[in-house]
Amino acid sequence: MTPDARSVLDLLAQGKVTADEAERLLAALERPAPEAGPVGAQPPPRRYRYLRVVVDSDEEGRRGGKVNVRVPMQLLRAGVRFSSLMPERTRDEINAAIRRQGVDFDINQLRPENLEALIDQIGELSVDVASDRAKVRVFCE
Repeated sequence: MTPDARSVLDLLAQGKVTADEAERLLAALERPAPEAGPVGAQPPPRRYRYLRVVVDSDEEGRRGGKVNVRVPMQLLRAGVRFSSLMPERTRDEINAAIRRQGVDFDINQLRPENLEALIDQIGELSVDVASDRAKVRVFCE
């Protein structure tokens, strides 16, 4: 364990940071420092680790509900690899079920070789919805 990681854990133990804050700090420590490149060069795309869905509901007269879901991107990668192993008949049944829900999507088009481009696009996703009763956020981190 690095001294920096030990310091973050000490801050957590002392109650100076929350578990979520400590997790973000530790994740930041794991990322390699960016290398200096030519002036004007594009930085490499950020590698997102999680897709997050956060819902805060505050209905009048009732206790508010909270949802905080964090889906690892690695799960998405594994799911795509798994879908390529499914028999064609099973994929056809999944496509039919998705179409019945009104979504025009073909699971056969998900391939491991184009998955990273999909994840890069999902990484740009950011949805914030606020109403009188609830606040919903969907984002990648």
